[in-house]
Amino acid sequence: NLEARGGAAALDALKSVSFQGRVIFPGGFELTYKEVRSRTGAATAGRTDLGLQGLDIVQSYDGREAWRINPFQGRKDPEKMSADQARQLADNSLIDGPLLAARSDGSRVQYLGREDFDGTLAYKLKVTQKDGDEYTFWLDPDTYLEIKVDETRRIRGAQQTSETELGDYEKVGGIYFPMSAESWALGQPNQRTQVSLASATANPPIDAGFFAEPGGPA
Repeated sequence: NLEARGGAAALDALKSVSFQGRVIFPGGFELTYKEVRSRTGAATAGRTDLGLQGLDIVQSYDGREAWRINPFQGRKDPEKMSADQARQLADNSLIDGPLLAARSDGSRVQYLGREDFDGTLAYKLKVTQKDGDEYTFWLDPDTYLEIKVDETRRIRGAQQTSETELGDYEKVGGIYFPMSAESWALGQPNQRTQVSLASATANPPIDAGFFAEPGGPA
């Protein structure tokens, strides 16, 4: 999978990446989508901005803590997110992704054999992170890229599982990233959220305070 994504040298050279596109929620509610991921020393940071008519929903992880702004809920000021939500944003911010990050972050990887996925006999791998959160990946047997991932984690003490189908891979800075994703909660495949990326940039310049909470500590 590492070689299929583009190799270790290209992955190490990718210090940040940005994506732009759109996200469509169940019911056809559409927003613009902007995402930035960046390595910050030993950690990674990430931020997502979803926009509609001049208003942005912001979720950001600065490498230590997470915060958000949601003007559609009547809040224009940033608020801290829970530790569970921060862990989830930290995983989403990984440039390597949870599977390749497992090489060095203490996660355990199990091979679960092969399983049919939409007519493809995919390789199946399970990643168990040190905090107990789990990812199950399906790899295309021809390309060795991820085509589906199930994510199981605890949010406020309750176990939650989401399913995501990945596709339309394109190289960004020599590394393949999926440019389309469809996600839904376990057992609700008719309630899908679709992310369609139109462009991506490797190693964009990023302001030092881009991920930091406005008004918070530097």
